[in-house]
Amino acid sequence: METLSLSSLQEQVKSGSTDCRQVVSRFLRRIEEKKHLNAFLEVYDQEALDRADEITEKLRAGTAGPLGGLVIGLKDNICYAGHHVSASSRILEGFESLYNATVTQRLLDADAIIIGRLNCDEFAMGASNENSAYGPVLNDADNTKVPGGSSGGSAVAVQAGLCMATLGSDTGGSIRQPSSFTGTFGMKPTYGRVSRYGLLAYASSFDQIGPITNNVDEMAAILEVISGDDGMDATVSDKAVPKYSQMTASEGSRNIAYIRDCIESEGIDPDVKAHTLKMVEKLRAEGHTVEAVDFPFLDFMVPCYYVLTTAEASSNLSRYSGLMYGYRSKDAHDLESTFKLSRSEAFGEEVQRRIMTGTFVLSSDHYDAYYTKAQKVRRVIKDRTAELLNKYDFILLPTTPTPAFSLDEKADDPIAMYLADIFTVQAPLAGVPAISIPTGTHSSGLPFGIQLMANSFEEAQLLSFSKYVYELGTK
Repeated sequence: METLSLSSLQEQVKSGSTDCRQVVSRFLRRIEEKKHLNAFLEVYDQEALDRADEITEKLRAGTAGPLGGLVIGLKDNICYAGHHVSASSRILEGFESLYNATVTQRLLDADAIIIGRLNCDEFAMGASNENSAYGPVLNDADNTKVPGGSSGGSAVAVQAGLCMATLGSDTGGSIRQPSSFTGTFGMKPTYGRVSRYGLLAYASSFDQIGPITNNVDEMAAILEVISGDDGMDATVSDKAVPKYSQMTASEGSRNIAYIRDCIESEGIDPDVKAHTLKMVEKLRAEGHTVEAVDFPFLDFMVPCYYVLTTAEASSNLSRYSGLMYGYRSKDAHDLESTFKLSRSEAFGEEVQRRIMTGTFVLSSDHYDAYYTKAQKVRRVIKDRTAELLNKYDFILLPTTPTPAFSLDEKADDPIAMYLADIFTVQAPLAGVPAISIPTGTHSSGLPFGIQLMANSFEEAQLLSFSKYVYELGTK
């Protein structure tokens, strides 16, 4: 399906050569054709068509918001009032949200058209989208491969042309890793740039909502709309939101670091390594300063990340008890059995594993040995990352060590699955923005991405330079 840009759509609707209903109808047909991918859990077909008529009138009257006509999907952990939200878990089977997430409300206010909710790893816990209670999502480039996770449905929906853009959430790489596996653009903003109000929490000091798109321009437009201060989320920054949508092309030479430890990692695929080094040479040939730097904490980042996030998950997921809403076991007969049976029956294996791990590291006997130590390691990683970004404009590294792997390949090996995040966890541990740019094609024909990190709240520079890198990388 030919990719339709937001600017082109708006021009065509204003000129009368098409309307939003026709565009939505094409996407609905495409969703039906590609339903085997299992990207959508629910499609708001009639609702999207009705809203399309409304937005067409606004566009032609010149009163539409900045995202007027953008057909977008929401990851199934972002609340939309009056619609189901389940984080792809049985524990929230049949649950309807009572309110809009801040990002949902801002999309609606900007006249986007929400077409449906998208499959994901249960409670955003996974790197393959095989942990969903509603079955795995398939990679449209090769249906025997995973799409990455946890925002696999969000990435595949853009990859397969099922909508124009999507929102995902990124805790340790859950936007960028599936974007790499599907050949799409995916960004994790600075922690605190985008409100988390209405996002079903996994790990509250890591989670960030961000866009997955076909191009940088639409990413910039969406990010501008969803970013900014929010009285419903005390962790959101009140820094002014730049006009990302008005960014200009990156000019002048830049100072760029690439992490030697990532390139020399034993697990990196030869094609990914060669492509990254080729990108380094292309940037140097364009007049940029690109230097190898040491980051000797690569082996500690994934363990640190999983100690901290499982601890936070243990706390956050304690609210799903089978008492007030969601799934309740039919065999429950008292308070204790309601808790035990409802949670053991409705939570999947990976979620149970992480809850138990988190409870263990927070226990009085192990708190200092694991949780406190992991917080200290996080500070070291954050400080070293900040030190590099104070010296260099960007840090460049692969998004993932390999292209998409096969379904079931790592399902029985949690450690191997966790290591799929080895290059993406640094940004959330440090709280800085990062983007995956689809510049690579593996010898197997599968896509993969290059990753850029920038200093906190420097999304404007990151977007501008990413557009330049994409054009350079695809020459």
